[in-house]
Amino acid sequence: MAVSDGGAMVVFSGGQDSTTCLFWALERFKHVEAVTFNYNQRHSLEIDCARTIASDLNIAHTILDMSLLNQLTANALTRPAMAITPGEQGNLPSTFVDGRNLLFMSFAAILAKQKGLHHIVTGVCETDFSGYPDCRDVFIKSLNVTIDLAMEYPFVIHTPLMWLNKAQTWELADQMGRLDYIRTKTLTCYDGVMGEGCGQCPACKLRNNGLAQYQQEKQ
Repeated sequence: MAVSDGGAMVVFSGGQDSTTCLFWALERFKHVEAVTFNYNQRHSLEIDCARTIASDLNIAHTILDMSLLNQLTANALTRPAMAITPGEQGNLPSTFVDGRNLLFMSFAAILAKQKGLHHIVTGVCETDFSGYPDCRDVFIKSLNVTIDLAMEYPFVIHTPLMWLNKAQTWELADQMGRLDYIRTKTLTCYDGVMGEGCGQCPACKLRNNGLAQYQQEKQ
């Protein structure tokens, strides 16, 4: 059942989290669109994946050029030659992209306003967030106030996964009847391998360990 006629814009990468959020939005809003950002990330396959999913679901899909972000910040997602390393001794992981969610959410809001949409949905999560500061609930709440003030236009930013771990995210997908689709059709792997991925990068380990935990708990 739709909860709002305001319509929703989903910030969409084609990965597990954002695809779960896309299905979540489709259950709650009468009109849903998706926006994907091309910032010359580590591989372009995720953009192709997002495009395919949007086509499967017959969702209006906008791909925005954010290549300037690649010029501004050096990290493992914008510089493929850089090693993917976890955060250690108080440092952020090498995959953290400075300002990415700040810019993505701001541009998503601008696009949403042009289309008359009042809701923005994003898959950021503070439970399994690798220490990224722009995935915190306090940041999202602050940004929600800021974009409302900046455009004199009421937005509600929804974060369905904010307090879920990966096992619970898989559970949500299963509750919506979308677990198999998300397991096989999404791209989370840092090396661009669909579905279960390479199995070795941090993103794959988090995703696959979460699925294994959920399947074990479900038994």
